[in-house]
Amino acid sequence: MTLDLSVLALLVLLAFLSGWLLARRNPATAVGAQADRLRRNYFRGLNYLLNEQPDKAIEVFLQIAEIDKQTVETHLALGNLFRRRGETDRAIRVHQNLIARPNLTPEQKSLALLELGEDYMRAGLLDRAETLFTDLVGIDAHAPAASRHLIAICQQERDWKRAIEHARHLEQITGESQAELVSQFLSELAEHAVVKQDAVQAKAYLTEAVTVAPLSVRPRLIEGRLAHERQDWSRAANAFERAVENDIEYLPIALAPMLDALEHLDRRESIDAMLDEWMRRYPGISPVIKMTRRVRDREGDQSAIRFLAERLRKKPSVRGLAELVELQLAGVQGEAREQLEQLRDLLKQLLDGQALFRCSRCGFGARSHHWQCPGCKSWSTIKPVHGIAGN
Repeated sequence: MTLDLSVLALLVLLAFLSGWLLARRNPATAVGAQADRLRRNYFRGLNYLLNEQPDKAIEVFLQIAEIDKQTVETHLALGNLFRRRGETDRAIRVHQNLIARPNLTPEQKSLALLELGEDYMRAGLLDRAETLFTDLVGIDAHAPAASRHLIAICQQERDWKRAIEHARHLEQITGESQAELVSQFLSELAEHAVVKQDAVQAKAYLTEAVTVAPLSVRPRLIEGRLAHERQDWSRAANAFERAVENDIEYLPIALAPMLDALEHLDRRESIDAMLDEWMRRYPGISPVIKMTRRVRDREGDQSAIRFLAERLRKKPSVRGLAELVELQLAGVQGEAREQLEQLRDLLKQLLDGQALFRCSRCGFGARSHHWQCPGCKSWSTIKPVHGIAGN
């Protein structure tokens, strides 16, 4: 993980303190005078860094590195700045030169190795990065950070079995649960087995995923989809219901196939009861639209219009308004119809430009759902958007 500005600033302050202590010990010597100049340069570089002027900060730190070749923190900060700017070749050289020093402490050397591994990752040299991180985990030096990087590499290579191994090791050394992450990796393996038409293996991975993380939504949705495809309506309905029970935010994804399965089971009263509950619990418009269509099928357009209009007064929604316009078009002719058609087209244009899903961590928006955010690479953070223009 690339160090952020606050960590870089901390490294610079550590380097400054080293120079300050040196000056305190040698106030009347040339060494003390040099340390005083270094101290002023550190403040200049730190000021540039905090004001998000990395180019000027790099110039200052290069000058410091030339004068003060022994300060490890300066070189770490400099290498990080090069990596942040995308100059991975220069970052690699800085960290390699640092590692080659014979007088580094074990802690300093392991930190430099960790940084070099991050340089390799940024440069796309995953094999080299993996070797360094594996060595660090082996000697228990910066093992949590190295393990997280190994997991990231396995994800890039889509090596889900090894990703699971590293995630479980990370859980052991930190005590932090990785259950949801492991469940995602097992779900990836299940999806791969489905592509290979290995239903037995897919089921085994899904069972393990649910065992590892009972509240995980994804394995339930996959189970429901597979059961729906083979027309096992009871199993499909149960799986989708469990997914929604685990996290109602995923209701728009599960809703259509779940209702279809319940229809095949002739559980119409159950459908109405569920939709009533979801209209109360879910903040979006999806269950309201589904119930509106059921009212239309049973009682006609006018009843559906009254039902939806009443709900929209309590829960305004562009998508709901578009549904209302469609209902009103059924019984209107002439100029009024033309105006409604224009409004329908405008609403469609508005909705076509809206993200249906958004990452809660980085804000990445998409029209289709992703289990891993393409932006920040987090898992299970992209969910349906609700609100006035949402689902």
